[in-house]
Amino acid sequence: MSNVIKADSDSVIDLGVLFSTLWRGKWVIAICSFLTVFLGGYYAYVVAVPQYTSEAVVILETQQNNFLNLESVVGGLSGNSEEVNSEVEVLRSRSLMGKVVDNLDLVRDPEFVGLGDSAEPSVVARSIDRAKLAVKQVLNVGTTPVERTPEEETRRKRDRAINELLSKINISNIPRSFVFQIKVTTEDAEKSARIADTIARLYILEQLEVKFEATEQATQWLSGRVSELQVQLEAAEAEVADFSASIDLVSVEALQLREVQLKDIRDNVADAEEAALNAADRLEALRAADDFRSKAAAADDIQLTRLLPRVETDTQVADAFNLRYEQIIARAELDVTRAGQQVEALINARADLEQLIDRQGADLITLQQLTREAEAVGLLYETFLRRLQEMSAQQGVQQADSRVLSSAVIPLVPSAPRKALIVAVSLLLGLGLGAGLVLLREARQNGFRTAQDLESHAGYTVLGQIPSIPARNRKRTLPYLLEKHASNAAEAYRNLRTSLMLSNVDNPPQVIISTSCIPGEGKTTNSLALAQNLTGLGKKVLLIEGDIRRRTFTQYFPNIPEKGLVSVLSGDVSLEDALVQDDALQASVLAGEKTSVNAADLFASAAFKTLISEMRDRFDAIIIDAPPVLVVPDARIIAETADAILFTVKWDSTSRIQIDEAMRMFHSAGQRITGFVLSQINARRMKAYGYGGRYGAYSGYGASYYKN
Repeated sequence: MSNVIKADSDSVIDLGVLFSTLWRGKWVIAICSFLTVFLGGYYAYVVAVPQYTSEAVVILETQQNNFLNLESVVGGLSGNSEEVNSEVEVLRSRSLMGKVVDNLDLVRDPEFVGLGDSAEPSVVARSIDRAKLAVKQVLNVGTTPVERTPEEETRRKRDRAINELLSKINISNIPRSFVFQIKVTTEDAEKSARIADTIARLYILEQLEVKFEATEQATQWLSGRVSELQVQLEAAEAEVADFSASIDLVSVEALQLREVQLKDIRDNVADAEEAALNAADRLEALRAADDFRSKAAAADDIQLTRLLPRVETDTQVADAFNLRYEQIIARAELDVTRAGQQVEALINARADLEQLIDRQGADLITLQQLTREAEAVGLLYETFLRRLQEMSAQQGVQQADSRVLSSAVIPLVPSAPRKALIVAVSLLLGLGLGAGLVLLREARQNGFRTAQDLESHAGYTVLGQIPSIPARNRKRTLPYLLEKHASNAAEAYRNLRTSLMLSNVDNPPQVIISTSCIPGEGKTTNSLALAQNLTGLGKKVLLIEGDIRRRTFTQYFPNIPEKGLVSVLSGDVSLEDALVQDDALQASVLAGEKTSVNAADLFASAAFKTLISEMRDRFDAIIIDAPPVLVVPDARIIAETADAILFTVKWDSTSRIQIDEAMRMFHSAGQRITGFVLSQINARRMKAYGYGGRYGAYSGYGASYYKN
């Protein structure tokens, strides 16, 4: 799957690679498809029970021929989407299904309540029931089982039949219409048609029953309400009459006239108060005058004015003047008294009129309120009385809101199972399942299948690509390479040798270590094969077993001495005594040996570095088979004395995470590997993965083996 999607500027699916991936898993897809088709066919032709579907059609009547205007109780439906959806739910309701179950006695039908409720249970069924009872008794230790009464059992059967019936019906509304389709699917064609017709019939009958019940309830309520309103109306009218008799007859016009009178009185009060004030001021001015001239001016009297010139010279005239002036003062005092009396009388009249207006206004408001209440009660009474009369006349003429548009027809062929469709879907399911398994397996692939993938991921060159060697054990590896010197494996190792020597043309590597991420990736075989190829060029080669913990050289060389690398470094034996000359390898071999010394400390010692330095003078090439990097730190320590590091990666096995971690360890020590060796390549699988065009040379591994 990692090769199906190529990461460029945009993610692009390589259809060719995708098809190749699916083609490689064709047998998985074929097996999955066969299994699903077999299971689907077995279900369709053997297991599945034929089902028959019958359909009744009901239409919603949105216009009713009502003889009277009583839409709120017995009118037709408006036909909006909410009411249409509501009617669909009514058709699916348990109450309606319960009536259908009772009407058709479906509680006795084995299809709806099960064979165990309608027939004598079989031996197997009785055994299962006894086992269930035993389990319940174990789970309910100390409890007494509750026995159901016959009524409870009947109710349970009825509920079970209703549930089963609901699962076998399908109520739908044809879009943008008032037509309902009632589809019933059962194991019997006639039964399906009978149930569909019964549902439609009982649905319409239920509508009529609901209307009759609503009409009856409305009539009872209206009758009681009319009686109550009649009593209230009589009481209200009596109250108006009693109140009218207890007060003086008054009207709005009379109150308005009295308001005008009150305004006139208020104006007169103001004028009288002003006149009284003026009279008091004149009296005060008259009393304040102290000589004849000021008195004449204050009195403003003609006689006094005529007598004024002689008042000072004639005593009689003065007496007449004073007498006249006293008369004027007496008259002014009388005017002040009269003005005050007039003001008081007007104020009293105003107060009386205001009280009268207030009292009559309150009486008028009360009378109007009582009259309005009586009129309101009378209006309600007339309305409810009219509705009661309409309701009485409407009884017996109600119509259902729906009618049967098409009765159910007994189906001639079963509607299920659709055998061809089941087989086709099973095939598609198998293809999808198989393809999914193949792609999932491909997606979980985390190894490297091509040198290009390995180089692009790790950033190092792949120096060699080694196919799997068809040797039955490790001992047969070197003889195979010698005997089959023209085999693809031998050619691959010669290519590895050439690539390694050309990695540094001016200064070819002399000390070479071979390592890997984990054991079992072929690094030891690569070390031996590389040593064999270098000796074939006439070079003097020393092969050192650096993986002294595992000591795998004993599986390749049967004549390995007990003393080896550790004894040489400690000085217990000489190098010549520890070396082994193998005829097949034609190189000197320095094997490891058991030791209590830590291997990392051993390779970090000055003795080891001195040994390698001395061997550079004696041998043309020194190959060290180092331990895996992710297991122990020995390889990085040995790499300090090496000229080249060959890192073996097992084909389609070593994970990317392992490679990343191994490279991180080398880089943290400031070391860089010389190149990768992609080993144990499976030619047949590589071709199946679609790499035969680019790596076609490996397609002939098997043929080369037999030809040579």
